[in-house]
Amino acid sequence: MLIRRDRAMVAVVIMLDIAFHAGRVGTVSAADIAERAGLARRGIEPLLQALSRSSLLESVRGPRGGYRLGRPRRDITLADIVTIATADDVSGDEGPSGGLFAKVVEPTWNRLDGELRTQLEAISLDDLVRDAEARGLRRPLSEPISFSI
Repeated sequence: MLIRRDRAMVAVVIMLDIAFHAGRVGTVSAADIAERAGLARRGIEPLLQALSRSSLLESVRGPRGGYRLGRPRRDITLADIVTIATADDVSGDEGPSGGLFAKVVEPTWNRLDGELRTQLEAISLDDLVRDAEARGLRRPLSEPISFSI
C-alpha cells in the first residue's frame, strides 16, 4: 500500500485508538496513543490539534485529561477524518503538466478520488471499532470493577 504512512492514515489510527479506548466518556492521553501506535508523540500533536479544532475530538485538560471523541463514533466517517488530516495539503503549481497529464492522468485521478471519497463516506469509526472487536481485540473496561462487602 503506497499511502501506509500517510498523514491521513495516522489520523485514522489516532481516531480509532480514541474510539476504541475512550469513546465519548473517557479520555486517552497523547502519550498512550503514540505508544500504542508506535509513533512519536511530537509527530501526532499537530494532528490531534487539527482534529480538536474540527470538533472531531474534544481536548480535556487536567490530571485525568486527554482526548475523547467530539461526536458519536457512528457519526464520524473516514471521509471526515481524511478531510481534516489533508486540509493542509495545498496543490501547488509543482507537478506534471502537458497533454497526457491534462487529458488522461488528471481526469483518471479525479475519478479515482471521487470513488475513494464515496467509499470513505460509507465507513464510520463505529464500523472500525466493531471490526477490531470481531478480530479479537478487547476494549478496556470504562470503570474498574470494585466490590464492597
